[in-house]
Amino acid sequence: MQQELREIQQSIEQGRFAEALAASDRLLAGAPQQRDLLYMRAVALRHLQRLQDALATLERLEDAYPAYPRLFQERGHCHAFLRQAPEAIRAFSRAVELNPALPGSWRMLASLHRMVGNHAESAIAAQHVAKLGSLAPEVVTARSMLADGNLRDAEELLRRYLRRAPTDFEAMRVLAQVAHRNEFSRDAATLLEAVLAAKPDYRPARHDYVLALVALHRHKDAREQIELLVAAEPGNLAYRMTLASVLMGQGATGQAIDLYRELLRARPGDAELQLSLGHAFKTQGMRDEAERSYAEAARQRVDFGDAYWSLANLKTYRFTDEQIARMREQVEAVRTAPVDRCHLCFALGKALEDRGEYGESFRFYARGNALKKAESTFRIDVLERTIARQIELCTPGFFAERQGWGCPDPSPVFIVGLPRAGSTLLEQILASHSQIEGTMELADVPRLAAALDRHPGGRRYPDSLALVQADEFRGFGESYLRDTRYYRAAGKPFFIDKMPNNFRHVSLIHLMLPNAKVIDARREPMACCFGNFKQLFASGQQFTYSLEDLGRYYAMYVRIMAHWDAVLPGRVLRVQHEDVIDDLEGSVRRILDHLGLEFEPACVEFHRTDRRVHTASSEQVRRPITREGMDQWRNYEPWLGELRAALGPLAPA
Repeated sequence: MQQELREIQQSIEQGRFAEALAASDRLLAGAPQQRDLLYMRAVALRHLQRLQDALATLERLEDAYPAYPRLFQERGHCHAFLRQAPEAIRAFSRAVELNPALPGSWRMLASLHRMVGNHAESAIAAQHVAKLGSLAPEVVTARSMLADGNLRDAEELLRRYLRRAPTDFEAMRVLAQVAHRNEFSRDAATLLEAVLAAKPDYRPARHDYVLALVALHRHKDAREQIELLVAAEPGNLAYRMTLASVLMGQGATGQAIDLYRELLRARPGDAELQLSLGHAFKTQGMRDEAERSYAEAARQRVDFGDAYWSLANLKTYRFTDEQIARMREQVEAVRTAPVDRCHLCFALGKALEDRGEYGESFRFYARGNALKKAESTFRIDVLERTIARQIELCTPGFFAERQGWGCPDPSPVFIVGLPRAGSTLLEQILASHSQIEGTMELADVPRLAAALDRHPGGRRYPDSLALVQADEFRGFGESYLRDTRYYRAAGKPFFIDKMPNNFRHVSLIHLMLPNAKVIDARREPMACCFGNFKQLFASGQQFTYSLEDLGRYYAMYVRIMAHWDAVLPGRVLRVQHEDVIDDLEGSVRRILDHLGLEFEPACVEFHRTDRRVHTASSEQVRRPITREGMDQWRNYEPWLGELRAALGPLAPA
């Protein structure tokens, strides 16, 4: 396919548009949603002056890839050819919103705005053209690749260029951004430290450095750096908003709330700020205040999908008829951005579920997930092969050969499983114990696994586990403890890491922290999977966008957990969510026995524990335990055949 795509691109560049169109149509017959084929078909049609056909192709492309910047650029060219200036401006504006490194779109915006008399907007666009023109072409191209999500090609291009121009600090900055997007934040921080050592006044690089430090949980260091920027530019809203988010990460939620309020006094109609204030209230357990902030954000911007979803995600809010009507109107509006449309779909799903309109509710949940799926590169079969390889590699003999390896510190308690399986409830219960500190979903183990995917021995994870030596595993354990200490403000003997997907890395956890405890939070499969399907996650849970993927993912999880039980007997304690609901104290005693800790009554009064909770279950764990919602999935059973089929024998009768 790649060779054919290159040939079509060459045909377009040489002006052989009819030939490019014919080749695109031939290949689209076998791959009707291939992004680059649809895009090049539209380009060829435009050059053949078949503008309506080009626009129809771009609609097909948007249905499959709603956040692809070049489709909007091409749509802009089509409207410009048709002398439809407002539509062209709207399309080019969307293109540069998604990808600011499109000089062609900026040039067209400068021209179009000037033509219709928007001279200020024209000047701004011209400034962007000039800025991009001052950069090396390789850097502009890499920026564009980064915006398109083409991270591997961007990295390769930048590394080749930096061998010729090692002091191009903007290229180094973009390479750091690529590393950050790849979740190699330590590499990003190292690159940015080098940039700032040479150019300490390069404020955009310092701001990127702050974001890398936050990703590394180094909130104290991040605060020092962002305060330098705020001191240098006290009126810079972006810097002050970043300071507020750093304060949130540091646990200084009260200070963050004060700062958001201060910013809102200066910008009273800023819906984004109002939303951020709502998030801070929610984290602090101030539900009523959070509700008012979210509702105000939705009032200030009628199509603000995230504000409506944030209300829905409180799980306790009930939408009015007027709000539902407004959401229905905005979800169908042509001008609604794809990200807002997605949030609105999930919010409508929850609003209609609360009213018992389950068929219509499912339609919106499915629509929202389809929008997310279209943006995702996740492939369940790739992960299944990785899990199968881990099962093949991690035998009893493999672990016996490595007995006694790793860091002996017993302080971490890992809660693994799937999201929406009761892990937040378990964390709240355990964090109510005097000896255990709750933290959050920490990304450190997945980050170590990602680093092992680039092992210098040439093998990818999990095969690279076989190449790691005893001292390296010990170093991994020590590094994990060092990097997570920022979350242990109370200094208790034990702390919780509740990143659910760590079930895929129990082998790594065992080898680097052999005395750490592992708890498998498990929930009935249909309830768990559908709970994920109707939850819009901020990031990282791409398997939730399809019922089939969810079923296969759950089956894969059960398979690998059974393997850990077989090769590491007694290593993992399985806790069934339904058992916790039915017998709270008995379940708590069983868990504490596994951890070697005495029972404390505060654990069964977990809802009284005052602590920050960041996950979707934040409001539920602040209330006494109930059976509410246990079988909600049954209301949707007529539409869950695909999930049931994917689960196979795991599905309930």
